Amino acid sequence: MDLKAVAPLLCAGITTYSPLRHWKVGPGQKVGVIELGGLGHMGVKFAKAFGASVTMITTSPDKGEDARSLGADNVLISRDADAMARYKSGFDFLLNTVPVGHDLNPYAALLKRNGSMVLVGALTALELAILGARLIGGRKSIAGSAIGGLPETQEMIGFCAEHGIVSDVEVVPIQYVNEAYDRLLKNDVKYRFVIDMSSLNSEAQ
Repeated sequence: MDLKAVAPLLCAGITTYSPLRHWKVGPGQKVGVIELGGLGHMGVKFAKAFGASVTMITTSPDKGEDARSLGADNVLISRDADAMARYKSGFDFLLNTVPVGHDLNPYAALLKRNGSMVLVGALTALELAILGARLIGGRKSIAGSAIGGLPETQEMIGFCAEHGIVSDVEVVPIQYVNEAYDRLLKNDVKYRFVIDMSSLNSEAQ
């Protein structure tokens, strides 16, 4: 495997693999991955490899083509109220990779009876209270997941090797790290920066 593309698997990879594995995502299920970024692009790849029908749920229509190239079967624009209504109660599982506080209510409405939405990105307070009726009416669950332990990480690496899955990366020298950080703040990366540590040698000279 290409080591530079394997490196982010130890963070973004296991962070998305672990909940999909734990909640037993597989063939016949409909999975939504919320937002396309460093975590989301891995979520799409893994969910597809597990055999699920995968929909990328995003605020940006521009990300639709990228999502399909990564393996998504469908793209749902979350700002399109009519489209969201058509997908109501349509998903067995939602992998929520949004990294900031946001309203979970529109996404909870997308879950089927007994469906689960798992948060892997938002570490801060969520912006609006979740309506109890959104959960109680369909026996739905909202949960969170961090990364994973060593045995599960090793399992993930083996799964990636078997299915040819790696992260999409842009390799940069250490001298570019400030510019890379600025681009990261602007969401201008597909989908992970990897620093070429050999560039440290030229820095020392």
